[in-house]
Amino acid sequence: MGTIAENIAQIRANMAQAARQAGREETQILLCAASKMNDAARVREAIAGGVDCCGENRVQELVEKRALGAYEGRPLHFIGHLQTNKVKFVVGVVDLIESVDREELLACVDRQARKLGIVQDILLEVNIGLEQSKSGFTAEQVPQIADRIAEFPNVRLRGLMAIPPVSEHPGGNRRYFAEMRNLFVDISAKKGDNRNVDILSMGMSDDYTDAILEGSTMVRIGTAIFGKRNYNV
Repeated sequence: MGTIAENIAQIRANMAQAARQAGREETQILLCAASKMNDAARVREAIAGGVDCCGENRVQELVEKRALGAYEGRPLHFIGHLQTNKVKFVVGVVDLIESVDREELLACVDRQARKLGIVQDILLEVNIGLEQSKSGFTAEQVPQIADRIAEFPNVRLRGLMAIPPVSEHPGGNRRYFAEMRNLFVDISAKKGDNRNVDILSMGMSDDYTDAILEGSTMVRIGTAIFGKRNYNV
């Protein structure tokens, strides 16, 4: 792998090619740097390299790196599993919570936002592959929750996020991405005071071009930007 800046440049080129192939403008797709296990200096390198936003999976990392000014100049997203007892460290701090995966969490985010007197932007996480190891709403539940979003006036529904099953074959996830696109189109047709659906976050280092071909508006890239993480440290 090259430097972080070189990696981002290559990813941008791949994104642009996929966008053209899909008949879309490359400016329609955002690049989110998934910076789990990368320190503040490396996050700043990614920002200097031209990512559109930064995404953190872990609350503790987010708090620590934010205190060091890691995310200055770019929007900050929370993209990992969020426990209800950690909501107070995220609501009002991040620009977007991408991983609202259950109604209990949705209600908790709404309550915390109400305490702060704000409206928190969120995405609903969809377990599109119905994997037992993953959390998230089912595709059938999403329209129902979206139709009830007015019950949670201190959140704003901006769209959907998904992590499909790992595919052993190139292009194997495209059917899941296509299902997500259809779901996204369905729920984006309706508008409301706290419902402005314009983000479809799907695609990671191994499959982001396929996700773009199927309609993703935001890809979350970690390994292809920063290199493989060492989980043994």
